Amino acid sequence: MNIKKTTYIIALAIVCFISQPTYSQVQKYPFQDYKLSFEVRVKDLVSRLTVEEKVAQMLNSAPAIPRLGVPAHDWWNEVLHGVARTPYKVTVFPQAIAMAAGFDKNSLYKMADYSALEGRAVYNKAVQDGKEGSKYVGLTYWTPNVNIFRDPRWGRGQETYGEDPFLTAMLGDAFVKGLQGNDPKYLKAAACAKHFAVHSGPEPLRHVFNVDVSAYDLWDTYLPAFQKLVVDSKVAGVMCAYNAFRTQPCCASDVLLTDILRKQWGFKGYVTSDCGAIDDFYKKHKTHKDAESAAVDAVFHGTDVDCGKEAYFALVQAVKNGNITEKQLDVSLHRLFMIRFQLGLFDPKEMVKYAQTPASVLESAAHKAHALKMAQQSMVLLKNENNTLPLRKDLKKIVVLGPNAANSVSILGNYNCNPTELSTVLDGIKQKVGKGTQVVYEKAINFTNANMLVFQDVESQCTFEGKQGFKAEYFNNIALTGKPVAIRQETKVNHAWQEGENVIGNLAANDFSARYTTNFKAKASQKLAFELEADNGYRLILNGKIVLDEWVNKKKEIKRFELETKKDTIYNLVVEFWQGDGQSNVRMDVGNYVQTDFNALVAKHKDADAFIFVGGISPQLEGEQMKVDEPGFTGGDRTSILLPAVQTALMKALKTSGKPVVFVMMTGSAIATPWESENIPAILNTWYGGQSAGKAAADILFGDYNPSGRLPITFYKSDSDLADFNDYNMENRTYRYFKNKPLYGFGYGLSYTSFSYAKQSIPATVVRGKNVPIAVTVTNNGKMAGDEVTQLYIVNQNKSIKTAIKALKGFERINLKAGESKVVKFLLTPDDLSYVDANGLKQRFKGNLQITIGGSQPDEPNQTSGNVLKSIININ
Repeated sequence: MNIKKTTYIIALAIVCFISQPTYSQVQKYPFQDYKLSFEVRVKDLVSRLTVEEKVAQMLNSAPAIPRLGVPAHDWWNEVLHGVARTPYKVTVFPQAIAMAAGFDKNSLYKMADYSALEGRAVYNKAVQDGKEGSKYVGLTYWTPNVNIFRDPRWGRGQETYGEDPFLTAMLGDAFVKGLQGNDPKYLKAAACAKHFAVHSGPEPLRHVFNVDVSAYDLWDTYLPAFQKLVVDSKVAGVMCAYNAFRTQPCCASDVLLTDILRKQWGFKGYVTSDCGAIDDFYKKHKTHKDAESAAVDAVFHGTDVDCGKEAYFALVQAVKNGNITEKQLDVSLHRLFMIRFQLGLFDPKEMVKYAQTPASVLESAAHKAHALKMAQQSMVLLKNENNTLPLRKDLKKIVVLGPNAANSVSILGNYNCNPTELSTVLDGIKQKVGKGTQVVYEKAINFTNANMLVFQDVESQCTFEGKQGFKAEYFNNIALTGKPVAIRQETKVNHAWQEGENVIGNLAANDFSARYTTNFKAKASQKLAFELEADNGYRLILNGKIVLDEWVNKKKEIKRFELETKKDTIYNLVVEFWQGDGQSNVRMDVGNYVQTDFNALVAKHKDADAFIFVGGISPQLEGEQMKVDEPGFTGGDRTSILLPAVQTALMKALKTSGKPVVFVMMTGSAIATPWESENIPAILNTWYGGQSAGKAAADILFGDYNPSGRLPITFYKSDSDLADFNDYNMENRTYRYFKNKPLYGFGYGLSYTSFSYAKQSIPATVVRGKNVPIAVTVTNNGKMAGDEVTQLYIVNQNKSIKTAIKALKGFERINLKAGESKVVKFLLTPDDLSYVDANGLKQRFKGNLQITIGGSQPDEPNQTSGNVLKSIININ
């Protein structure tokens, strides 16, 4: 054969190889024929799987099946307020509780739409980078969290849309529809309603507690949002909760999964366990003897995916033992592959419009602008005595203080990713004021104490092998064993990695360890404190001796070692740490400890024109089953809702200055601020506001945005207002049942302008079973344009009926220019004019019912920015 012919044949072979269709284009089997229906294709694919392959596809990390061209797929991904934990940079919107404070369905829909687009771009990049099938890059998102935030001590309440079933249902509906898209054939992404059901802390008990509530509370409070998302929103997935319900684990509940979800609501989508929930059957709840019995029972009850470590592996043996049949596995497999087909994962890319989403959508200008808008909408002005706010931009000196002023962790919330750029409150203020304004930053205190480490810059004192800094060695295991997979020089030990992010190269930020080595030369003879913090285990080794040992503690806390140094002496320092799962961080700082003198601090800044204290709490203190043990906090929950005492003490000192004091509060839950509410003239609650939190806060502080957020939860006065945290009875909980006066009520929030409600159109008599149209004219009476959140409540007048004292049944966010009026319309349906009886059944009101419309609840104890109209309708 001559060279030219050989070259041609080789070239032809290369062309043929390159042009080979992908697995989704090959039509060797019917399931690969995209002209057939999804039902036919799924049935064909499932029929070709072995028992072992079927079971493997029921794990959250489903492996590829090369013989059939089926790609790997990990069901676990998160998109709570932007795509979370991805190795790529994405837009981070405000935390869920903050988005709820916006009371804006349209904004939430758009946020979910944008997040789904970014999720598609992340998936496409992951495929290109060879990461298909990895955790946190897929298109099945385990969001939204529509549990009711029944108790402000729950650390995960920040992930919810608040305490009201109606608000939660409406916002959840908007989110699901925005995320899943409106294509008649394909899903943009797959949403998942969690945690089903009756689940809201305490976090330390979530794997073991059994809860029973009345039929009334179940259907009146805990199920409406789930029902809305399943029946109306057509959510793709549901996650069953860790806890047990009426003695059965939720993931094997006759009542929740079999009767309500599948039979009553007709749910056709997939159910996933919370991660490790099936293992809990026999390890924590002790309702099952082993993994096999637990796995079989979960599948019998319709739990299709096991997010866990071992339980569903036992299904292979269960089939062999005759405890479950392949046909029963097939039911789950059909549901799971149906979702994957609807996502377009088995079709040519050109057929699926969402699959063509470019990487340019990541952190696009429109997405970043919407993150800012949602942060602005979310922030709630709780107090503004004597028009303290807005501040002038030409003040000579502003002192910014507090643990959250420059804290990027707080603004990002939890279940988040890292954006390319973010804005803390300190950043926002500096960027807002004029060149003639001096902005001074004093952290002054930590969240719960004033024992401050005054840091020293010791970078120049640290060298190793002739190079400045630390020798950093990274290992792909948690025991520092074997050869490091990466070695590099680093200037300091200060890292924070999101779950799913890479540490270096392809080393993921979980199940790894690291060692940092340096020689520290003392500049002076003095006492130095070495402060270490890490998420899991760590230790500090000084001259070959372990002086701090938290290697097995796994408690995220700060430890310190004090060293009496001698000038010019060299000390060998080694920091070692390991990380299992979750977010990862390791940090070492060096300095001197000083107890902040509040009076001296005030005297130091006696020339200040205003003090802005940025405090509250943080996702570093509240969250999912956290290893935190600070005063007022435990296991991710709170033991007290009071603002930490040290923060109140500092603000008391600031008040003595006679200068304006503004309290900017960050939180994911309700904080009791009795002293501040009486004594601090301006309080702005900013929640965890996302990547643009600082800019949004500054816009409000200096009058470039008129505050318009409303509280989606009740802010109580004290711990004594709270019922037993372990009791799921709704008596005296949330605004719907609370009998005392709150500090700030659900739906409350001030504006820089005032609004009036008039010309209400509402029929006096209503026929049961008919819609009720309502209209009201809202006018901006002030000199500044702004948004108003119009709220409609029904107030029960028949005391013989056990139901909520009052209940939100409509809300609408509108923008009004100064002096402008708009007509806001509502349509109350027969379902809106119903209540739940003692048996959990819907009944329609009869007789008198009060309707209130305004910018707040009808009995808000604080002065508001508008009036409330009240009317009585008679239902025949």
